[in-house]
Amino acid sequence: MELVIIGLLGGLITGISPCILPVLPVIFLTGGAQSARFDDAPAPAPRSRPYFVILGLVTSFTLVTLAGSLLLGLLHLPQDVIRWVGIGVLVLIGAGLIVPRVEQLIERPFQRLGRRKDVANSGRGYGVGLALGAVFVPCAGPVLAAIIVAGSTGRIGGGTVLLTASFAIGVSVPLLAFALAGRGLVERIRAFRAHEHGLRITAGIAMIALAAGLAFNLPQALQRLVPDYTAQLQRSLTDNPGAQKALQLGGLVNDENKDLSKCTANADHLQSCGTAPSLKGIAGWLNTPGGAPVDLAAERNKVVLVDFWAYSCINCQRSIPHVVAWDKAYRALGLEVIGVHSPEYAFEKDAGNVAAGAKGFGITYPIALDDNLATWTNYRNRYWPADYLIDATGTVRHIGFGEGDYAQTEQMIRQLLTDANPGMTLPAPTEVADLTPAAGSTTPETFLGFSKQRNFAGSAYPDGTSSWTLPASQPADTFALGGRWTIASQSATPAGDTARVRLRFHAATVRMVLGGTGTVRVRQDGGSWRDVEVSGVPRSYAVVAGADGSDAVLEAAVPTGVDVYSFTFG
Repeated sequence: MELVIIGLLGGLITGISPCILPVLPVIFLTGGAQSARFDDAPAPAPRSRPYFVILGLVTSFTLVTLAGSLLLGLLHLPQDVIRWVGIGVLVLIGAGLIVPRVEQLIERPFQRLGRRKDVANSGRGYGVGLALGAVFVPCAGPVLAAIIVAGSTGRIGGGTVLLTASFAIGVSVPLLAFALAGRGLVERIRAFRAHEHGLRITAGIAMIALAAGLAFNLPQALQRLVPDYTAQLQRSLTDNPGAQKALQLGGLVNDENKDLSKCTANADHLQSCGTAPSLKGIAGWLNTPGGAPVDLAAERNKVVLVDFWAYSCINCQRSIPHVVAWDKAYRALGLEVIGVHSPEYAFEKDAGNVAAGAKGFGITYPIALDDNLATWTNYRNRYWPADYLIDATGTVRHIGFGEGDYAQTEQMIRQLLTDANPGMTLPAPTEVADLTPAAGSTTPETFLGFSKQRNFAGSAYPDGTSSWTLPASQPADTFALGGRWTIASQSATPAGDTARVRLRFHAATVRMVLGGTGTVRVRQDGGSWRDVEVSGVPRSYAVVAGADGSDAVLEAAVPTGVDVYSFTFG
């Protein structure tokens, strides 16, 4: 019952969140407007249509979320095939709304089966809902994250099914209310009565537009632009021990990864930690022929390094040169490096962003896009970066969390290569400078989004839009805001005029993760201002270099149109 309540409330909150916005026009027009009745005249579609559209959405969303990855894996099909089929169906149905001949062609196979118009535009709309559910991607709050992890790792029990079904029902309630409200609105406005055909065409255009937007990942861009005004509700629902225990659904330990407990992280010697867990729930691959996946089971007789990273993570940026050097030095001798890109931010789920980041770092080894942290969870990982070293028999022999100890890790790679091929001649060890700051030598990484906020100089840091005043004094290793800001889950954005952020830090270098377009002006310790031009996808920008590491103050004047995600230090 606890899972059911959490699922229902989590679904209800998600159903009113900003990430639902892209599907609302389609729900309004195909679910509500088409079933409107004018002056007791027969409606173009059955009055039950809104219910069937939502029922279809709930059905397919539940099945795809729970079993989609597992089924596609069994069939050896790409993980996004269901999504693309759903997008294709939306285009077909949208075309049918605009061109009746297309609708007739869609209906023909079902007429032969004696189910005339069950999926047609003028029918009950169940097929429309099925297509919407296949492409429906609500915000991944704690409840949905628990469902995705369980589905991706194959741990689907009664609790998972209950949670998923109740979540889907919770999401459907606001959507159904919106569809019914849309029907009522259409019936009350007399102008719609003379434009029934226009409504149908508009619905078709909206459906095709939704399909096109999904194909180009525009809803993700919209999600970045609109503050998540439901995040505090999500946190209130799940930020308690009872809910967190319930959402674990049996915990992160499974039959694949249970032996990882035999390893001590960052040990100075090789250990035996069981067979390496599989790479699960991967959204796509980079740097492989045709985007083909890498199967760990097929990598026997090779030494494998699984490196968890994220392209905007400063800690990863310092470790990547070492991994790249190992790949170049030892690939021909039997080392297979696999970078598992597990995003911290929503923008890091964009494959184009990841590809650009990888190119900038000189990464040519295979990269798995672990967008939903399924492989991250299957490895029981909890750090960026993290390395799992696997020997030629497929056994995990070393786990390294965080930066540093690169010479030690390389020595273990060399030992495993020699064990796999006794007598081989190895090149000299790589010599990449270790730039890892000593513990406590720099200000900790500082996030401005409320979901990961730390080091704020004030007492309260609410989400939404607020006005701030820079304090007269500020503790070390903190940031403060001045002006009007909109605080979202992962970033802060000036609302209106240019706003200020002031940072007291100690480090040799400071970088800001910024997105959007505009000119950010920065200065250190009251000196001269200099401009930082921001453009394109969020990435890391150098704002301080060559400082002496003592206590210092950085000020940044941020214009509207620029998002500030975090400060990182070196």
